[in-house]
Amino acid sequence: MSKITDIFYKNVQKSPNKPAIFCDGDKITYKELEILVNKWTNLMIKNGVRYGDNVGILLPNNILFVAFMLVASKIGIAITPLSPTLPSEAVDLAFKSSEVKHIIGIQSTLEGINLNKYKIKLSLYGNVKDCINFDDIINNYGDENNIDYKITGNEALILTMTSGSTGQPKPIILTQNNKFDRAFSAIKLYGVTDKDIVLAATPLYHSLAERLVLIPLLLGGTSVLMPRFSPSTWLKTVKDLSVTFTIAVSSQLRQIAEVLKSPFLPEINSLRCIVSSSALLESHTKKELIDKLNCDFHECYGTSEIAIATNLNIIGSKNKLKSVGCSIDGVDVKILKENKTFAKTGEAGEIVCRTPMIFGGYYKLPELTKNAMFGKYFCTGDIGKMDEEGFLYFLDRKKDLIISGGINIYPSDIEEVILKLDDIAEVAAFPYPDKNLGEVIAVACVLKNKDKFNLRNLKFHCAKYLADFQQPRQYFIVDELPKNNMGKLIKHKLVEMFEG
Repeated sequence: MSKITDIFYKNVQKSPNKPAIFCDGDKITYKELEILVNKWTNLMIKNGVRYGDNVGILLPNNILFVAFMLVASKIGIAITPLSPTLPSEAVDLAFKSSEVKHIIGIQSTLEGINLNKYKIKLSLYGNVKDCINFDDIINNYGDENNIDYKITGNEALILTMTSGSTGQPKPIILTQNNKFDRAFSAIKLYGVTDKDIVLAATPLYHSLAERLVLIPLLLGGTSVLMPRFSPSTWLKTVKDLSVTFTIAVSSQLRQIAEVLKSPFLPEINSLRCIVSSSALLESHTKKELIDKLNCDFHECYGTSEIAIATNLNIIGSKNKLKSVGCSIDGVDVKILKENKTFAKTGEAGEIVCRTPMIFGGYYKLPELTKNAMFGKYFCTGDIGKMDEEGFLYFLDRKKDLIISGGINIYPSDIEEVILKLDDIAEVAAFPYPDKNLGEVIAVACVLKNKDKFNLRNLKFHCAKYLADFQQPRQYFIVDELPKNNMGKLIKHKLVEMFEG
């Protein structure tokens, strides 16, 4: 049996009646979750699923999704989870790239998919032609635990798509050992115990939420899974269920900080620790969250391929708030220059990382995997620099770098200055074609109040606080910035929207 399910079963024996997962008003205990996992395992095996198969998942955040992660770990199969809102063409392309043999989804999504190519087709919450209805047949299977494959830990557990899902998909292999080691790395780093109530508020088809639901199940704690995110619902969930720990993406925390400005919110006093991930959080937002939530606050840097690589304890490092911290134990982060030598202190270059938690490669793409490595270091595609104390400073995505007249310009420097204007809610700097300089700087701004906004004030502000080569040449006012489901900005869509 795999380490993941083995530990889960031990926690069932220890605390059978303890809540394992809360989600959208539903609750399941450890014993009830064990029964569901066993029934579902027997269902899959008796319908032809075998060790090493790949299963496509098109589900929203719910308890059944978490249960199937344990089923997959137990049998030794891999799951390819995608957003159930993806168009059918994107689903077909992604599932083809990861060689999906079976499919599980909700009725509304499966009805738009060509199901002929899949062996087992399992529908949740509704009847779909040619599909097995999970709700109708799950209780036909026993809850005996007599499936015991010899799992090594090197089996793929998750094939997760690189963010964006545009162009040719690149499935990232996360093995059972990857998921296990990453969970316990976070447990050690942030002092998580079986007493913690851990909140996951991002989609389960991304690795962050998967880690957050596994952490409590491996400790005997309690997981809280939000079906969808809004800042007010997040705060209500934290208060009502006494959440103590979470890792949140920075875009969520910005929204939460805005809502916390209201004087009418009830006091939140259960949180022990919050970790900000995904993108750099502005210093003033960090301070606002610390003041309002009164808990330990960390920021981390990592990618799906390497997991968490650095950690910043913000309360203990207030003079380093613009950094994303230092390397965690066992991880080595360096800056690689274009000439393939490691940079000196203060020099900018690509962030590369050597870690025992590195992914299992890109699925069936050996050349792509090889090209992503510099020796034993994974090349992140991010630009950063290190200070003399080993603190990492994230500057930008390598592909988002603006090169105007031969000068490298970091969009984040421009965005940080513009966000200091009270009129601006969000901003993105991006390259705009220019026949003389190759490209110049454009900015897209989301306004707090269109009626009070004055473009001349914004231009004066940029002229005062930015260098000549950093001055935006094009200004666009937009209702919203294009983002993916994790709240990450998709800058290439801005280029496509405004080019020409």
